[in-house]
Formats: sequence, C-alpha cells, structure tokens
Amino acid sequence: MWLGLLGAASLAGLFFGSLFSGALIDRIGRHPIFAFDMPLLAALSLAQFWTAAAWQLLLLRLLLGLVLGADYAASKTLVSELAPRKSRGRMMSVLAIAWAAGYTIAYLVGYLIAQTASGGRPWTWMLASSAVPALLVAAARLGVPESPRWLIAKGRAQEAAAMIAAKIGPHVTLPTAPAPAPATSSGAPAESGSLRALFAPALRSRTVIACVFYLCHIMPYFALSTFSPRILASLGVHNAYFGGAVYNLLLLVGAVVGMSVIDRLTRRRFLVGSFAVAAVLLLPLGILHDLPITLVIVLFAALAFALSAADTLAFVYPQELFPTRMRATGVGAAVAASRIGASISTFLLPVVVESFGIRTAMTGLVLVLAAGALACYRYAPETSGLKLGSQ
Repeated sequence: MWLGLLGAASLAGLFFGSLFSGALIDRIGRHPIFAFDMPLLAALSLAQFWTAAAWQLLLLRLLLGLVLGADYAASKTLVSELAPRKSRGRMMSVLAIAWAAGYTIAYLVGYLIAQTASGGRPWTWMLASSAVPALLVAAARLGVPESPRWLIAKGRAQEAAAMIAAKIGPHVTLPTAPAPAPATSSGAPAESGSLRALFAPALRSRTVIACVFYLCHIMPYFALSTFSPRILASLGVHNAYFGGAVYNLLLLVGAVVGMSVIDRLTRRRFLVGSFAVAAVLLLPLGILHDLPITLVIVLFAALAFALSAADTLAFVYPQELFPTRMRATGVGAAVAASRIGASISTFLLPVVVESFGIRTAMTGLVLVLAAGALACYRYAPETSGLKLGSQ
C-alpha cells in the first residue's frame, strides 16, 4: 500500500499543481513562479534525506509534485513566449532534450547509488540528489525576464518595450496586443486565467485536443519507460537492466532527432505520424509470440526513439493552441491530463501484465496510440508558423 501511495504522491501533486497553477500564472505573470520554485524544490528534495516515517515522505512527495506541476505550466509558457516564431519549435524542443537527458541520467545515477551507497537507506541519497539539478536550474534562471506578451496582454506595453530593449535588443519588434477575449455563453467577457473559460465555445475543441494528445502520448511513454526492465524481461531479454539503459539512452537520441525535424514538418503531420509509427512498432510485441530476442530489442529501441521524438511536440504544441491570456491555464490543463494518463498507465501496466500477460498490455497501449492518431487526424488544428498572439 505504501509503495503505491508513495509512487502516486508525486503524480497527484503534479496533477493538482499544473491544473490550478495555470490560472494563477495567467493572472500574476509567468516570472514569479518561474524564478522562485526551484529553490523550494531543492529544499523539499533535501528534506527527503531525513524522513523517518512513510507519511513524512508521502507529504514531501506530494509537495514536490505540486511545485513541479506549477513549474511545468510556468516554464513552458514563458519559454514559448520568449522564443522567435521561426525557431520556436527547435527552441522548445531543447526542453524535450533536457527532459530526456535528465530522465536518462536519473536512471543511471539511481542505479549507481543503489550499488555503491553504504548503509540500509540508499533511496534517501537517490531522492535527495534531485536537489543538485534544482539548484543548477535556479542559478540558470537568474535574470530571465517576464514575458513581453503577458505584459502587453495586461496593458503594460511600455514596460514590455523597456524590457525588450534592455534584455533582447532594439531590433526586436514589439508584439501586437492580443485580440479581446471572446464572450462567454452569458455574454460577459471570458475571464483571463479561468479554468471555466477553457471550455467556452472559442477554446473548447482546442482544450480537448490538447488534453487528448498529451494523455494518449504520455500513457505508453511513461508505462514503457517506468517498467522497461520488467517488460524486456517478460519478452525474454535476460539482461533487462542493460536493455532499460539502452531504452533510456534512445529516448535522448529521439529527442535530438525530434528537434531537428519539428520545424520541417507541419504540426499535424508530426502529430498523426508519430502516433502511427509508434503504434506500428509496438504492435508486433503485442500480437506475435516467440520473437527473436534481437528483434524484440530492436523494436523496443525503435519505439523509444519514436516516442521521444514525438515528445518534442508536448513542449511546443499545447502552447500554440491557446491565446496569451489563457496560455498557462491551457498548458496546465493539458499537463494535468497527462498526469492522469501517467497514473493510469503506471498503475495498470503491472496489474495487466500479472493478470493477462505482457502481450495484452502491449496491445492495450497500441490501442491508446491508435486513438491518439485518430483524434489528432480528425480534430487537431495546424499551428505551424503561428504567431502566438494571433489566436
């Protein structure tokens, strides 16, 4: 029970942190949370080292999730609004590469700590080690300004112009003021930073497709990444932890390739194609028996590559779906939906494997990927080359 609760705590915190912080970020600005959440994250990470009871760790993991959820909404929104339109895809894809690199390094560092830490509590060193990247990121964020698009949307154009001149240069054109907020069904203007406004007629379809895309992408991504050693062992690979390390390294390679192609393909083509390719690669692992071990490793590695390349879209596409006044709120809702998918997949996958076998679990993930491809083909709007203030 405690293993399940501790595993779910950070995901639950991420869900609530991203869902409810987005509205706050759209009201008070991106910078306050972006600038100060990493020191808090470092302090909470270090506190895990001294936990003496399971409930204490549960509370810390929940708080860590809340802080990270808020950072997801703030950092993705701020970086997207500071990026030039023509290179926005590539610049935002750097976040996907950094995420994959952190994920891979965490896997390797955790394994090394488990092998070398003295005493009976190596997990305390694992969890406390997350304070190191948090402090490095906090230092890197010093001097990053507020979003000029948010300032203009709040009627602070002179402040935005001064910031652009000081931080970026006089050659940059000031973004135009965003269009007025559309009215709600009652006739009143839609409130900036309101979760209810996400489901007003003007934004409803975009909110739904952002959540569906992120949910259908993250379910196989998290399930396969979290349980890669166990899955490989179930498929007959004997050195499963080595296979898991290869899988995680290919997540990093896939993110780099995703960055190189994201501005060369239309968003819709990348969305639908990435879901379809991942489904085709996973399908043989679900329906075929007694595959050669070499082929299993090749398919699993190619799947890691495809999923990670598609993950670059998670750092670009949701931001492009929403206007400035609602961007953090929309991104927060999409991230919250992804945490639902991550929670479902990481909980259900070992249960399904135990009860029905590994191939049933793989087939279920194929259906999730196919649903994502169909939904994006039918409903996802094209956002390539979009000016973020033009929605």
